[in-house]
Amino acid sequence: MEEAKKPMGWKELYLKEDWWAIYLGVGIIVAAIAFFYTGNPFLKSLSVLPPVWSDLGKITSHFASNIGWYALQFVIWLAVFSISTRILGFRNSQYIPSFIFLYLLSVITFIIGAYKPLKDYSFEAPLVALLLGLIISNTVRLPKWMDSGFRVEYYIKTGIVLLGATLPFTLIIWAGPVAFLQATLISVTTCLTIYFAATRIFGLDKRFGAVLSVGGAICGVSAAIAVGGAVKAKKEHVSVAIALVTVWAIVMIFFIPYFSRFMHLHPGPVGAWVGSSEFADAAGFAAAAAYGNMVGNPEPAIRSFTLMKVIGRDIWLGIWSFMFAVIACMKWEKDECDTRPKAAEIWWRFPKFVLGFFVASVIITVIASGYSLQEYEEIVKPALIKPIKSLRSWTFIFCFLSIGLTTRFRELASMGKKPFWAFTIGVIVNVVLGFILSVYVMGNFWIQKTQ
Repeated sequence: MEEAKKPMGWKELYLKEDWWAIYLGVGIIVAAIAFFYTGNPFLKSLSVLPPVWSDLGKITSHFASNIGWYALQFVIWLAVFSISTRILGFRNSQYIPSFIFLYLLSVITFIIGAYKPLKDYSFEAPLVALLLGLIISNTVRLPKWMDSGFRVEYYIKTGIVLLGATLPFTLIIWAGPVAFLQATLISVTTCLTIYFAATRIFGLDKRFGAVLSVGGAICGVSAAIAVGGAVKAKKEHVSVAIALVTVWAIVMIFFIPYFSRFMHLHPGPVGAWVGSSEFADAAGFAAAAAYGNMVGNPEPAIRSFTLMKVIGRDIWLGIWSFMFAVIACMKWEKDECDTRPKAAEIWWRFPKFVLGFFVASVIITVIASGYSLQEYEEIVKPALIKPIKSLRSWTFIFCFLSIGLTTRFRELASMGKKPFWAFTIGVIVNVVLGFILSVYVMGNFWIQKTQ
């Protein structure tokens, strides 16, 4: 049995990725606002992305004209990430070469994803990144130290903070309670299903069942790690839960968008379905964006996904960790537990990047309120919002590539059948219930709120 990790206290302000994601995301937004009000196009140029292309001449001409901006963007990303990850405890001698590899691979990913014949079949950058990462990690034996540059959680959390800048705070206020209730219903049902299957049907350890059930019910990897520490689960139990979350998250990236396309569904309800049934933030965004691009309208899918996943599920992490810690202390190990968990654990376990998401939304909403709708579309969007969205795209591609590059199927094959089937039963219940609630019960609500 593993010792539970003690909270970092206020040291987490510089020792936790959540806070660095906030610093970086909000920092980008503040810089974007400064350049916007001064009329300086620097950030707009810095946030360069490959254009849609069908002939080689166009893409080579683009890079010939913008190679300096790509180089400067790379230097800034490298500086920010290498400094912050060094403070987080990673070696620059490992992180820097790994990130160089990741950035170059990201450029290749964007080029492939911008190729028009592929875009016409909805095969865009997020899916390209995931598949490219999976192919490389499972055909080439990359050095293990390179994983230090594949910071999935850091990149996705930074991207979600930036996502807040494109989601009006008024929409969060209007739709948040509904997202919270719907996500809670699905999460509780999924959690109880996996826990029952793991402990009663397959006879797994209760702590193992807790880690599996919360990993599938809330926010995947983060939940498995947090609850694993709260109930003193074995390290291998947490590792298996993370592996299962990763496997099913990848499956859902493809299943939900293509099934939804077959059903000709509106992107709003599909985004809500993804938000309630995906098992990781990064994978969920990829699935929502993929379907939105398939139907030529990504914003409704991304908005409803974000409301469901971030507002509805992720904010439960601290509370569920505390509840399982209480259960473990008072029932599973009451003779061994010296001190009962304190309510302050809720705050220490709370995913802080959610606060950055709210702050970003409030800042941009306040700025946008000073403009008419027409002015917002013609002035604010291209000069302020577009650079933020482009930089957000880079963080998400860093993340999707990192998922693929750290997913090794040969390592997943050894986790055993019992935890796999316990988790899979929960997946089936989760996906079906999420589909019914998002598409049929609340479908009209999500269509209206995400227009």
